[in-house]
Amino acid sequence: MPIDIRPIAPEDIPAIVALARTTWLDAYAEILSLAQIDYMLAQRYDRARLMADIANPEKWLHQAFIDDVRAGFAACEIHKDEFKLDKLYIHPGMQRKGAGAALVAHAAALAREHGYPGVILAVNKNNAQAIRAYAKYGFQVRNKTVTDIGDGFAMDDYIMIKPL
Repeated sequence: MPIDIRPIAPEDIPAIVALARTTWLDAYAEILSLAQIDYMLAQRYDRARLMADIANPEKWLHQAFIDDVRAGFAACEIHKDEFKLDKLYIHPGMQRKGAGAALVAHAAALAREHGYPGVILAVNKNNAQAIRAYAKYGFQVRNKTVTDIGDGFAMDDYIMIKPL
């Protein structure tokens, strides 16, 4: 199936917010409390924040379409002098159709284009499906981290790296 990668534009924000909620509830319902999911979605998918991310020259937000249906999205950024794949979410009904691989390849190409030797990401230690997918895409666990995100919540993650 041909996969079309397009930048996320302001008019795409409501669809991206809805897709984020769908994918988060699917991926994290058994890992995080609903209160933490809601807290994190409110932090990361507020319209003003997404508009600022779109306008930031050190952030790249893209979406993948399969047969003109939005399958998923990704966001990359420069984070502590590294190229980070900060978000990668594929609609549960569109998984295993190549959209995730296409978005990872797109992120890797952006990293190379900007002179970075690899791509990093953070993934919840209990998200076995995502960890397997990232390993398939060439990522390896570099280290572990626990980050306090406020309101009594923490992110318990692996930091993974894909050398380019």
